[in-house]
Amino acid sequence: MKTLTSTIALAAALAITGVASAQDFQPKAKGLVMLNVRGSAVAPSGSDPILTAAGAATGLRADVRTDYKPTLGLSYFLSDHVAVEVIATTTEHMVRARGPATDVTVYKTWVLPPVVSLQYHFAPDAQVSPYVGVGVNYMLFHNGKNLNGFTVKLKDGFGYALQTGVDVAVGGPWSANLDVKKVFFDTNASINGGTLKSKVNLDPWVVSAGVGYKF
Repeated sequence: MKTLTSTIALAAALAITGVASAQDFQPKAKGLVMLNVRGSAVAPSGSDPILTAAGAATGLRADVRTDYKPTLGLSYFLSDHVAVEVIATTTEHMVRARGPATDVTVYKTWVLPPVVSLQYHFAPDAQVSPYVGVGVNYMLFHNGKNLNGFTVKLKDGFGYALQTGVDVAVGGPWSANLDVKKVFFDTNASINGGTLKSKVNLDPWVVSAGVGYKF
């Protein structure tokens, strides 16, 4: 959370600097391509019960840890106001089983969560240009590693995402960017060959700050 707060503060400082100093900047327009390079916090929000195969409570919950990674976002403007964005990254997450007397890491996995969003940009020709978006994503779990005597399988699948953000022009084709996505996705976890199970609602927040370049 400290790193997340620092990221947001950095983005705010960049935005303030941009408003104060930008003189000539390139507006958003139909046919424009925009590349955003960001630092992102991917923070799953679920903590879900682990059950026996018969559905009985075990007193344990599945907890997925936050990760911080660089992300790339590429947008194409279909009109002055409407754009399609694709973001790509891969993040590493630790899955823990937690209970009153238990706190053990059971699995480590990488996740490839590409998101494709349709965005609406409210003020494409303004120096401060906010936007909102809605999109779909696919969660692909890869390079998983079982830990501490547990075996875990997670199911890949589709989810959807809501997005809001702002671009602040800082001169020429350059801009500062702050972007927040809420991704809605749940998966089924099979533990120790199905003797334990959990429906894990990941629903991560993806909070990002970075710089953009218009082509």
